[in-house]
Amino acid sequence: MAVIYTDLFLDQKTGIAKFSSVVTRLNGEFQKTKDEITQMQTRAQALESEITKLRQAPEGTPIDQRSLQAKIDQLEQLKKDIQRKGEDAQAAYNRRRQELFTPLQDEIGRALEVFAKARGINVIIDAAQVPLLYAADSIDITRAFIADFNSKNPATAATTTTPPE
Repeated sequence: MAVIYTDLFLDQKTGIAKFSSVVTRLNGEFQKTKDEITQMQTRAQALESEITKLRQAPEGTPIDQRSLQAKIDQLEQLKKDIQRKGEDAQAAYNRRRQELFTPLQDEIGRALEVFAKARGINVIIDAAQVPLLYAADSIDITRAFIADFNSKNPATAATTTTPPE
């Protein structure tokens, strides 16, 4: 029997290198969308500031109510657009994440099975999923498996999948 901590697979420095590669790729694919949303949020903040200044104008200062209302309407529409774009981006990100990570998780599962069989391990408990009261360090195979997987599966191999169109 052995114990493994699969949450350590995601560690950028000491985890499975392919995970970091896939995360970097995934984030890169969505960077443009993230930047667009950030720009929209910046425009919304600027509009809010303009509206606040107009509303706090000194008494007696003429305020163009139509202009003020146009800015308010523009801000409300921009907030809706930000919300929609953010929700669409999150859904697309989740779909793409699933597309990229499922094959990697399957590959890791197969490699873990080979690793266990080669070492006569009949049972592996994922301590990241099952609470353990005690496990001797000698049955923790996490570091050994990560090192074995990384040596046999270079991170660059994860970049062969083509991005969506």
